[in-house]
Amino acid sequence: MKTIQVAAAGLLFASVAWGAVSPQEAARLGADLTPLGGEKAANADGSIPAWTGGLKSAADAGFPNYHPGDHYPDPYASDRPLFTITAANLAQYGAKLTEGHKALFRTYPDYKMVVYPTHRSGASPERVYEATKRIATTAKLVPDGNGFTGAVDGTPFPIPQNGLEVYWNHVTRWRGVAASLQIGQAPVTAGGGYTLVNFKEEFYFQYYEPGITEAALNNILLFFTQETTAPARLAGEVLLVQETIDQAKEARRAWVYNPGQRRVRRAPDVAFDNPGTNADNLRTADQFDMYNGSPQRYNWKLVGKREMYVPYNAYRLQEPSHKYSDILKKNHINQDLARYELHRVWVVDSTLKPGQSHIYSRRTLYVDEDSWQILAVDCYDSRGQLYRVQEGHAMNYYDLPSLWTDLELVMDLSNGRYLALGLQSEEPRSYNFNIKRTPANYQPSVLERMGIR
Repeated sequence: MKTIQVAAAGLLFASVAWGAVSPQEAARLGADLTPLGGEKAANADGSIPAWTGGLKSAADAGFPNYHPGDHYPDPYASDRPLFTITAANLAQYGAKLTEGHKALFRTYPDYKMVVYPTHRSGASPERVYEATKRIATTAKLVPDGNGFTGAVDGTPFPIPQNGLEVYWNHVTRWRGVAASLQIGQAPVTAGGGYTLVNFKEEFYFQYYEPGITEAALNNILLFFTQETTAPARLAGEVLLVQETIDQAKEARRAWVYNPGQRRVRRAPDVAFDNPGTNADNLRTADQFDMYNGSPQRYNWKLVGKREMYVPYNAYRLQEPSHKYSDILKKNHINQDLARYELHRVWVVDSTLKPGQSHIYSRRTLYVDEDSWQILAVDCYDSRGQLYRVQEGHAMNYYDLPSLWTDLELVMDLSNGRYLALGLQSEEPRSYNFNIKRTPANYQPSVLERMGIR
């Protein structure tokens, strides 16, 4: 499959403040483009259907009596697989697979991908669409690309001109204003064993606070807390993050509460390739949410758009009928519970700048055109060899609505281990998108009170 080229394809990011498309270009949003910038039309053979609005509500998904906070019934449960990709027929489908997925087939003989009919379920509220169209003509990257200005309440670069704009679209994608969730994280050994780590997480995405202005943001995109609740030896650790918008002006602010020391301290190492929280060194700090934080250590190249088989509409992975032991298997998750579909994705290469340090010399991102959610990442080591493969198994949280991951994976090709983050099926509830928060809830003094036992 040929890559669909774009005007900026092949260009490395330089010190230029790109962005701010013309009013004529912005007028395409909601016309031939979706309100967030995807191609509205079907592909040539109809295997990717036209976008007709996605799942805009629980009723639209077929569940008018859905109760917010419950696990999400699968609107596509009756779908039958179209085909299954295995090592035996890999050559037939390889043109529409990521390099990481092809490596998984080569590494694990039992690996497979079950492909289902494509449903373009991604949707956001109308106010997000309206804001996206409005700020498309004002949003700009700061001169070094380490942030942006001229945007609030929407996707800043719906018609991207370079790889960094695609990255910031992922970082700022709509996920509600505030939410809380209990999740499981499993660092899985090469033999398939694991010790579950449990977190209580919540965020306040003030960028999407109705009526907020860019000035009122005070350069803070969102607030986030993560409390480790199990196992007992780790319980009580709390992380607080205040994520900045223009990271050239001020880097991310982070603090941790240590229950052993009973004190709060600044945590500047919660960034880049420092180890992720209680992840047994299976992910870096900037792999949370697939890819996060400052992009300053990398050059960014917008390769273009491709049709690819990616994880999508992964409702079965959060169904309460499945125990974590049903999902977590040796070397990879139970692929009978995973769902893959053909979607158009933006392909972005980030390569480490000379003189910069990171365990990944290159990362290739595959970003959903309908939501700006990163669905897969190929991670290369310092020798330029594929090292780890990330998957974001996404679904539409249709009561919001928002297309977001319900499970993230980091699979290490060098040792057969992997990390599963965001496990929900055994938790008593799914996301609570109805909590009310303000910046006052996410200050270091509050963190200390959270940690007191």
